[in-house]
Amino acid sequence: MKIIRKIVKIDEEKCNGCRLCIPTCQEGALQIVNGKARLISEVYCDGLGACIGECPQEAIIIEDREAEEFNEEMVKKHLRKKDVQTQVHTPMQGKKSTEFSPPDSFPSELTQWPIQLRLIPPQAAYFQDVDLLIVADCVPFAYANFHQDLLKGKSIVIGCPKLDDISFYEKKLTELFRQSKIRSVTVVNMEVPCCNGLYRITKEALQRSGKNIPIKQIIIDMKGERKQ
Repeated sequence: MKIIRKIVKIDEEKCNGCRLCIPTCQEGALQIVNGKARLISEVYCDGLGACIGECPQEAIIIEDREAEEFNEEMVKKHLRKKDVQTQVHTPMQGKKSTEFSPPDSFPSELTQWPIQLRLIPPQAAYFQDVDLLIVADCVPFAYANFHQDLLKGKSIVIGCPKLDDISFYEKKLTELFRQSKIRSVTVVNMEVPCCNGLYRITKEALQRSGKNIPIKQIIIDMKGERKQ
């Protein structure tokens, strides 16, 4: 049954497919289709517009129009299906996906505390004349050689762009870049869409700080393999 109600509308001319709106939609109503954000079903959209604030292109609005009613039960089924699809991946040949063969113990390469972006003091001595690693907090669990391959010789901050306050992250990183002497920045995130926001936030913070610091991105896939 269709009724007049508030619902998302996406301007495909403005949308650049950045994916930042996807993780903010708790109902999973948005997907990237052919490089553009799309509302995949009217029944999944509650019309509250949580996705609007994350769109840098201002391509999303809420309009009043005739649409199918929001259906919470269908949303729950949709989200359960998405969870199953996310968790399933092809096992490595000859091994079950849950099996690991860890090497002998290696020493930790962590040289500072705290490491959470929300907690670190921007003016700390361990951010002076260093290479900085900015990491999505799922990465060390997925990437087995994290300490030796990525952390060694660097200072680190970690965070989650999906669960935490993005605007706070941007302000904190801006202050960190302004008050420290950082030689280079490496951002490491998972390949999932919401995680890529960490790289965007870091680039914007660098621009706001006025510092000219080299930056690069490393992506880890869902199997724990380094993509770039």
